Amino acid sequence: MTTNVPLPSAPDVDVQERRAWTLSGALGLLGIVVAVGLAALGVGLVRADAPRPLALVLIGSGILLAVLIASGLCMLSPGEAKVLEFLGSYVGTIRKPGLWLTVPFTVRKKISVKVHNFETHELKVNDADGNPINIAAIVVWQVADTAQAKYAVEDHIDFVRVQSEAALRHIAMSHPYDNQDTTITLRGDTEVIAKEMADEVAARIALAGLRVVETRISSLAYASEIAQAMLQRQQAAAIIAAREKIVEGAVSMVQDALNQLEAADVVVLDDERRAAMVSNLLVVLCGDSRATPIVNAGSLYQ
Repeated sequence: MTTNVPLPSAPDVDVQERRAWTLSGALGLLGIVVAVGLAALGVGLVRADAPRPLALVLIGSGILLAVLIASGLCMLSPGEAKVLEFLGSYVGTIRKPGLWLTVPFTVRKKISVKVHNFETHELKVNDADGNPINIAAIVVWQVADTAQAKYAVEDHIDFVRVQSEAALRHIAMSHPYDNQDTTITLRGDTEVIAKEMADEVAARIALAGLRVVETRISSLAYASEIAQAMLQRQQAAAIIAAREKIVEGAVSMVQDALNQLEAADVVVLDDERRAAMVSNLLVVLCGDSRATPIVNAGSLYQ
């Protein structure tokens, strides 16, 4: 289990995403057509020597209406959202793609709500046993709250990068690379490690309105200065484990052979000959080289 570490404190900017006021963009285009029509009517009245005040009112109203509607038109592509500000205040967020009519004269800032892939740099850290290792991870994340992503942190993409590497460093230092006496290791329990990292990264970046989709360890190895020594240790451990299996199987085979010989009353062996037979069989079964059989044509007691 990892130890608790201080996480980034809650931001001073207390803002939550909310839906901005919108109308269909088709109504906005229709309004622009009407506004242009009013302006054209005013121009026509001027040319027809109609009362000038009325003509000027029509022309001014048409131009003003067209400018207001045009400033309120907003177009979104799939996978993006726009955060709206008016006079320094957060107005709302538009997420649905298409052409929309919203609050005029607002400042619109685009934020991608697509799923992002980020791979950390290969970090060199010491594991729980103090061995230097190189480790890297892939973090899949997405913007969940556009208002927090925009206002709570300076740069939410850079924030993900820094916090992901901090979480990866902490996870790597909390577990050994490979240890027979430990239940959770970096090399043997990648699913558990990935889950721990996902939880920690999610807790770190939640204040920025971001969520973690998935995390995976992409690179894991001993540092170059101890890689050869650790490889020899792993090979020795593998050889010992293999030898244990061979001896266990050989002992079982010898026991079965003796039991079958005695059960069938094929031969009766005293303790000394029984020990010699066991020794010979174990040498044959456990030896590395191929045994050369020697036929005894005489008595077993010679």
